[in-house]
Amino acid sequence: MDAADTYSGHTDPGGAAIRRELDGLTISKLSVGPMDNNAFLLVCGATNEALLIDAANDADRLADLVGSGDGRPELRHLVTTHRHPDHWQALGAVAGMFQTRQIAHPLDAPELPIPMDVLVDDGDTVRFGDVELEVVHLRGHTPGSIALLYRGADRPHLFTGDSLFPGGPGRTTNPEEFTSLLDDLERRVFDRLPDDTWVYPGHGDDTTVGTERPSLPEWRDRGW
Repeated sequence: MDAADTYSGHTDPGGAAIRRELDGLTISKLSVGPMDNNAFLLVCGATNEALLIDAANDADRLADLVGSGDGRPELRHLVTTHRHPDHWQALGAVAGMFQTRQIAHPLDAPELPIPMDVLVDDGDTVRFGDVELEVVHLRGHTPGSIALLYRGADRPHLFTGDSLFPGGPGRTTNPEEFTSLLDDLERRVFDRLPDDTWVYPGHGDDTTVGTERPSLPEWRDRGW
């Protein structure tokens, strides 16, 4: 699949992927399905081994994103950020196509359509090729929502699922869930990561930690 050369953080539903070349890692972002879900293909530059975050929909388009031919990345890992169905509609199909290992948090894994091979919790590491991703457990949108942190040479890169978007935390259904999610975001994201951390959410456009940081008191005041 062709991808735009300039990474803007914006993709159009049903449109082309966008691709970002980092030192040792390539990140491709594609919008899939009717809810504008973001799927992210991460490829290790040293080994060509790949990991996909959220096989949300459109299995054939995700396969096209991986590519074909002898030089295509070797997709071995599928991470599902949380259990909501719009994030795993293509999980079974993509897993079958590429014979991947499936990865999720144990609190959300039982709700997923196929068994998970690896269960991860806060502070764990997911490794593919020479690339390491740190697992950040963010409780609230779902009990087992996770983010994945890549500490790049240029800046940190954080894939947040539906836990953090431009403008605030992800949806919660009661005040307790909202407080839990905002507490985890403050302690595990905003207190630990610098302002230039790039945030890749599960829907829509990207943002940065610095862009969102000034709004934390406002989010707390407005509640869920």
